[in-house]
Amino acid sequence: MPQKLMAEGLGTAMLLIGVVGSGIMGETLAGGNVAIALLANAIATGCMLFVIITVLGPISGAHFNPAVTLAFALRGQIAPGEAVQYVVVQILGGVLGVWATHLMFDLSILQLSTTDHRTGLAQWGSEILATFGLLFVIFGGLKSRPEAVPMLVAIYITGAYWFTASTSFANPAVTIARSFTDTFAGILPAHAPMFIVMQLIGVGLAAVTLPRLLK
Repeated sequence: MPQKLMAEGLGTAMLLIGVVGSGIMGETLAGGNVAIALLANAIATGCMLFVIITVLGPISGAHFNPAVTLAFALRGQIAPGEAVQYVVVQILGGVLGVWATHLMFDLSILQLSTTDHRTGLAQWGSEILATFGLLFVIFGGLKSRPEAVPMLVAIYITGAYWFTASTSFANPAVTIARSFTDTFAGILPAHAPMFIVMQLIGVGLAAVTLPRLLK
């Protein structure tokens, strides 16, 4: 169990380094072109996901996401106590990853986001669909081609940055961690709780529909 928790914490930290670090770099180099910054952010995040899922998957299952852990718990594939520990280290790892990124870019380590446009029905609905889609990819991949799951998740998230209005957070730990960065990837802390609620609704939708689809 300690090895699994270390993998989940480290993997989530590395995920946030990929998300926040590429957002900072993209915004810095894009010269005000938000599309270029978002493209850089999406590609780097997808690359990081492929790496951490491939390397750490055999150790912990490579959840790096409380929504994924909850989905596995609802399917009886992880014990409740173990799931709670996963979620705790995922959240802690995500915040530590944000702080490490700030240090790397010589920014103030302790920040709160002031990004105020991540709210409203379009954003919330996007988070339901983004989370449902992520679970569809994971469980569908595990059923059809388990060895392809790292690539499937990486491709899905890279694309979902662009085809969802919310840029596809689809992860409560990522949502919480991104509220602690006042950079390109940030989310206003007041807006984070509703994102998480929508993500949990996405988990519930997946729990009802995917077992019937992926028998």
